[in-house]
Amino acid sequence: MKELLGRLEAVLFDLDGTLVDSVPDLAEAARRMLHELGEPSRGDDEIASFVGKGIPVLVERALAVGRSAVSADRLSDAIASFMGHYAETNGLRTVCYPGVRETLPQLRARGLKIGCVTNKATAFVAPLLEKLDLLSFFDCIVGGDTLARKKPDPEPLWYACDQLGVTRAHVLMVGDSSNDALCARRAGIPVVLMTYGYNEGVPVDTVDCDGLLSAFPELLPLIGGRSVIVD
Repeated sequence: MKELLGRLEAVLFDLDGTLVDSVPDLAEAARRMLHELGEPSRGDDEIASFVGKGIPVLVERALAVGRSAVSADRLSDAIASFMGHYAETNGLRTVCYPGVRETLPQLRARGLKIGCVTNKATAFVAPLLEKLDLLSFFDCIVGGDTLARKKPDPEPLWYACDQLGVTRAHVLMVGDSSNDALCARRAGIPVVLMTYGYNEGVPVDTVDCDGLLSAFPELLPLIGGRSVIVD
């Protein structure tokens, strides 16, 4: 076992695929968008593979993967359509992964600050967390449109650290994909990945990270006395 942090001050979480399973709502919004545009539908598994780099990328993938490329105007119309439909579906069938509700308050009880750093559009993040009774656990939220750049650029993680008033050397990132791992590596922040999330088709056991967890409560023994150790 190798100690990564002498003293942990905060944990930053990805949202979709890490804290919550949001594919049912994202997929339904995507299907409504595709239907509105006269495009063939997609299944939940397909949509899950499109999640990770924000709504514009999800929409473009839903339109174009295995199909024809789309024009900028067509993509713009599709994004607007998706946003409207997702405003209706967001939170309807999204659920927390097992152990999330029980683990977050224990992290707070240890004196840790908690942030959410996601590529989901900001307008959808707080309403979703509130519907799931998670919002009160978070000291900051950084969405995909909070800054000019999103993950895997390191700026969202640096911004979250600044918002929380913590040093980068004492922060842990928790995600579910190579996108999260690359972001953390670029930011100089240790990162562990959940094996159950959305990996954009890249198995997480092939990704450069500091550890893999198969269940959310495994964070507690990993963090221990506010220091992080991984195999």
